[in-house]
Amino acid sequence: MIIGVLKLSLYIPSSQSLKDKRMILNSFKQKLRNNFNVSITSLDDEDKWQKEDLAVVCVGRDSRLVNQYLNEVVSFVEGIGSLELIDYKLELI
Repeated sequence: MIIGVLKLSLYIPSSQSLKDKRMILNSFKQKLRNNFNVSITSLDDEDKWQKEDLAVVCVGRDSRLVNQYLNEVVSFVEGIGSLELIDYKLELI
């Protein structure tokens, strides 16, 4: 069993408050869940209204497939207009 962890650092340019940030992130997380079978959680920067760090996790049998799947998630995130991907780190356990 392979566990893939994708850590995302996101910038939210259209957010003007924590309420805006929460609304944008909830929509984004739901899109990820709808398009990919992943779990998502916030890591840091919960008090900053234009930045968020998220962890996206998936489990599989083959490390190559898990890696490919999480790279598809990165491509998806890069295509979201309301967010900017600052940095990401992918780990396989």
